Amino acid sequence: MEDIKKYIDNNKQRFLDELFELLRFPSISADPKHKNDLLNTADFVAEKLKAAGADNVEICVTAGNPIVYGEKIIDSSRPTVLVYGHYDVQPPDPLGLWETPPFEPTVRDGKIYARGSCDDKGQFYMHVKAFELMMSQGEPPCNVKFMIEGEEEVGSSNLNTFVKENKKRLEADVVLISDTSMISLEHPSLETGLRGLAYLEVEVTGPNRDLHSGVYGGAVANPATILCQMIASMHDENNHVSIPGFYDDILELSEAERAELNKAPYDKNEYKKDLGIQEVWGEKGYTTIERVGTRPTLEVNGIWGGYIGEGAKTVLPSKASAKISMRLVPNQNSEKITKLFSDHFKKIAPDCVSVTVIPHHGGEPVVTPTDSIAYRAAQKAVKTAFGKDPIPTRGGGSIPIVALFEKELGIKTVLMGFGLDSDNLHSPNEKFDIANFYKGIETIPLFHRYFAELSR
Repeated sequence: MEDIKKYIDNNKQRFLDELFELLRFPSISADPKHKNDLLNTADFVAEKLKAAGADNVEICVTAGNPIVYGEKIIDSSRPTVLVYGHYDVQPPDPLGLWETPPFEPTVRDGKIYARGSCDDKGQFYMHVKAFELMMSQGEPPCNVKFMIEGEEEVGSSNLNTFVKENKKRLEADVVLISDTSMISLEHPSLETGLRGLAYLEVEVTGPNRDLHSGVYGGAVANPATILCQMIASMHDENNHVSIPGFYDDILELSEAERAELNKAPYDKNEYKKDLGIQEVWGEKGYTTIERVGTRPTLEVNGIWGGYIGEGAKTVLPSKASAKISMRLVPNQNSEKITKLFSDHFKKIAPDCVSVTVIPHHGGEPVVTPTDSIAYRAAQKAVKTAFGKDPIPTRGGGSIPIVALFEKELGIKTVLMGFGLDSDNLHSPNEKFDIANFYKGIETIPLFHRYFAELSR
């Protein structure tokens, strides 16, 4: 343990400098204008893997953004850990809400502010530096493979093909991912499940052109109004999703499981204060912890239509659109839920408008085993690094490829995240605590050490 801390202490500034260089790449996968930025980011990641000691480092071309692969095979008799991460990031919009430029990392109060600082550049880079640390001590106790992709934020569609075509190359005993959160440094935790995702776009069309709202208002249906009414109807008075069949396949948690999850520290007043809200909201009959980790949701991610520029323009818009995501829980299926939504949305549309539903991407919910050698190794690593046992939690976000790894490679995943829910993921002023960054680099080698020991 002391040798790990000593190496980190001797290289702290270099680790930060390298992370800052990585964060300066505007690797926005949703925007085609940043194609070259994504390629440059992949080059950087490959260079750092080589410098850390990885062999067979390759920038693997896909139909979209490249996947960076590298490995260190010590001994075929040792267990193999496949490290997954992603170098692409969410768009930084709205730019006006950032206190400092999103791609110029800035430290304030011990936190790194930059797009991708936590999701997922800061977190996957912990693994690169932890690997370097292990190499400096001779060799890792496990074989290590890295697969760092550039399309996670847009659905990982090409990763699916890559995994299917490279099953032999990607053979491993466990996938290790740091793209999730923990409760806090004071209350370390390990996520034992993730929700799935169904993401789509809807368009409501009325007249064949924008109309003068004085001349036609009251006589022609306003698509923006109709869209709002349709969306509002998708939750009932108890905030349940009202799409028929939406809850049919859900595996309900037992009272004992619910009680165990609610042991996690939660201060409602602090939660509201952090978010600047007067009250929490959600499905009746469930706690906040349950709502964000174990219950399915339907959320509007964006909505637009008509004139939104400066000043006034009195029009009745021809079209109105929205982007909608549904988070799914175990036993729900993203394709089935997408179809249920699409059928329902079209059915409730009044005759005065026409509607279009455009599915974008999805992923399946997963639950990771807590009785496996890998999970026990993660527990032991966290306890050694933090001085206390990790609390098992359920993550509210989605990492669709976790289900893919299990289906195609036949291996489970350990979710060992070091971010915080308050790190403003996908929002302006995303951040990552420097202390968490270093703690991750400290904990990851311990996982490899204990995984090797427990696998004997």
